[in-house]
Amino acid sequence: MKPVVKKATPAAIAVLRQATALKPKRKKASDGLLPSAAHLKASPNSDHNTGLAVDLTHDPKNGIDCREIFEKLKDDKRVKYLIFNSKIWSEEQGERSYTGSNKHTSHLHISIEDNKGNNTSPWFPWLDKPVYKTADAARLAASRLKPLPKKKENK
Repeated sequence: MKPVVKKATPAAIAVLRQATALKPKRKKASDGLLPSAAHLKASPNSDHNTGLAVDLTHDPKNGIDCREIFEKLKDDKRVKYLIFNSKIWSEEQGERSYTGSNKHTSHLHISIEDNKGNNTSPWFPWLDKPVYKTADAARLAASRLKPLPKKKENK
């Protein structure tokens, strides 16, 4: 059994704080950092015990779509492994079926690499980018931007 810490790592805490800052109306019912007594009994070697894991509630209606996040976080070097919707992914083994008792359909489990627990850089950099439904909408938005000032040439 992994030793149980009393506080989650800054990186794990940042996942939930950043998700809420970007999508303040998101639901949080399945969010989690440290393990409950039942979780400890069922999963004594969970990364939640070390503070290096976080559960993020799947709430696509309010901007937190864990299907998308599962795919995008595969490129984040802080990620040890991900579990969502009966799938588990790690860089070493790729994506495969997850056979644990909790299929993780209401939340995404993110386990963080041991040496990345203090890294609080943005977890969801794509979420604060505007989404345009059409190319015309994107062009219209771009046309409203102020041009950058011209550089002075040195002679």
